[in-house]
Amino acid sequence: MPSTPANANLLSRSLAAVWHPCTQMKHHEQLPLIPIARGEGAWLYDMDGRRYLDGISSWWVNLFGHANPRIGNALKAQLDTLEHVMLAGFTHEPVVELSERLAALTDHNLGHAFYASDGASATEIALKMSAHYWRNHGQPDKNRFLSLAGSYHGETVGALAVTDVAIFRDAYAPLVRAGACVPSPDARHAAPGESAADVARRAAAALEAHLAEHARHTAALIVEPLVQCASGMVMYDPEYLRLARALCDRYQVHLIADEIAVGCGRSGSFFACQQADIWPDFLLLSKGISGGYLPLSIVLTTDDMFAAFYDDDTARGFLHSHSYTGNPLACRAALATLDIFEQDDVIATNRQRARRLGDAFQAALGAHPAVRNLRQQGMILAFDVADAPAGFSRRFFTEALDRELLLRPIGNTVYTLPPYILSDEEITFLATQTAAALEASLG
Repeated sequence: MPSTPANANLLSRSLAAVWHPCTQMKHHEQLPLIPIARGEGAWLYDMDGRRYLDGISSWWVNLFGHANPRIGNALKAQLDTLEHVMLAGFTHEPVVELSERLAALTDHNLGHAFYASDGASATEIALKMSAHYWRNHGQPDKNRFLSLAGSYHGETVGALAVTDVAIFRDAYAPLVRAGACVPSPDARHAAPGESAADVARRAAAALEAHLAEHARHTAALIVEPLVQCASGMVMYDPEYLRLARALCDRYQVHLIADEIAVGCGRSGSFFACQQADIWPDFLLLSKGISGGYLPLSIVLTTDDMFAAFYDDDTARGFLHSHSYTGNPLACRAALATLDIFEQDDVIATNRQRARRLGDAFQAALGAHPAVRNLRQQGMILAFDVADAPAGFSRRFFTEALDRELLLRPIGNTVYTLPPYILSDEEITFLATQTAAALEASLG
């Protein structure tokens, strides 16, 4: 990236003042930050007007493009009415309407929305709520948690207990009360002659064996439905969710569906769990629910869960809070996002867009000798790179930027989760430039 005065000035100020997330800051001695001045549609622009197609929706949050006027106008109107009020002892129209609409989207199988600001906080809320539920039901020993191998559910201390990604977890192991892991239903584990559903059934058998032995101490199983994103876009068959729901019912263990990344249409249905025709005991939302505009996370749960805390005794209540719980501006952004889903028939339109995305990547990369496991789930597409050289992810990131793409591989897995507004021309550009960046990264 050219280091012009406008870019260079913002870069130096940022490096002096900002500690950037999920980053070894010393790497920025060789790998410059990208100074972004504005966004428009699927594109980001730096201080000099150079553009980058946002192929990962800015960490999977931006659903309908940058500077979307419909969400922006809704926020402007809300700013003139109410910017914030505490949700303890008070309520307001945006949080009530959002809670009602989300419950309706689950056909009222879930509701009683509890709010926070980020995905990890939603995980913490669900874990605490589950353990407290069992305590309120006279089973305080049910306080352990179960997750899938390779799972990622956030980086706060509680969330790390159910995160199985070593680079995030190991440094903080002394602080973490680690849960147990069961095998992932990763479809790439299929033996010759096995289907993805066969792998799901095999993984479910391992889950059953664990629950048969440990259910009396297990509060909940937490899963990322259909796609385990942070461990390399691991995709699996809905059969696993169906079997996991039945096993959790049989052994009296809660099922937590972390739809923070895969919800809000990303997997091909509004909620990923709908593809298995099941509902969890807790459903977690964040990222795309506000369209990528403001921090917001939500835990939806059942009537039974809510009833377990409804009591005259304050200690039996769920005494958890965040200062910005149910912030009116964030809720208004989410309502505007739901309006777009409704008015534009986004789920149906996305199915067509996903087919075009898959066809474009198949044409550009399907025959590439280094590409393995080209796979897709809705608006998530990924492939693994065989024999990727050391430093591949950083090199690919740089080569993609040189070709006006924002893509950040996870190890040797290249993926895209683009906004839901890409034109056919932009889809073709994304696929062909990804192929060019891959070739340059391996050359």
